[in-house]
Amino acid sequence: MKFSTLKHHKIIVLTIFSCLFLTFSNAQDDFPQQKSEFWKNVRFGGGLGLSTGNNFFSATLAPSAIYQFDNTFALGVGLNGTYNRSKNVYKSTILGGSIMGLFNPIQEIQLSAEFEQLNVNQKFEGVFANNPDRNYWVPALFVGAGYRTNNVTIGLRYDLLYDENDSVYADAFVPFVRVFF
Repeated sequence: MKFSTLKHHKIIVLTIFSCLFLTFSNAQDDFPQQKSEFWKNVRFGGGLGLSTGNNFFSATLAPSAIYQFDNTFALGVGLNGTYNRSKNVYKSTILGGSIMGLFNPIQEIQLSAEFEQLNVNQKFEGVFANNPDRNYWVPALFVGAGYRTNNVTIGLRYDLLYDENDSVYADAFVPFVRVFF
């Protein structure tokens, strides 16, 4: 499949997932008096990322949703879409998803496990244009711990499958801020 066709398909898939996420998140407000027990336990959140620097740009959109079984345990899913560009070096598009479990042994402490699978598409440019473009899948299995206050958890997670050659993260240790409403 040509790069432009693959890129077109990725944009379509990301748009569909975004529309589904917005539809489900808006569904909670459409019939407030008829909200089922299921939707009362669903919480939405996610992350936004923006990074710029010397000839570098990165933007991430990562919506997620969890089902809160009780005050101590939740399971959820997430999506991830990232665009990176290092001028005259490379462009990359990263798309994927994750499954997560959250456990709060006490209200202020949150333990987590998350399996993430990302598709990385890199296209080299400038003096690196002779390098072959790369399209590959990279898994990550995170275990983490954080301090929780209300809807916000701040912590650190560790990728048990970290591979410095293929990972989209600079290190196996990744700090996080998790917010669910």
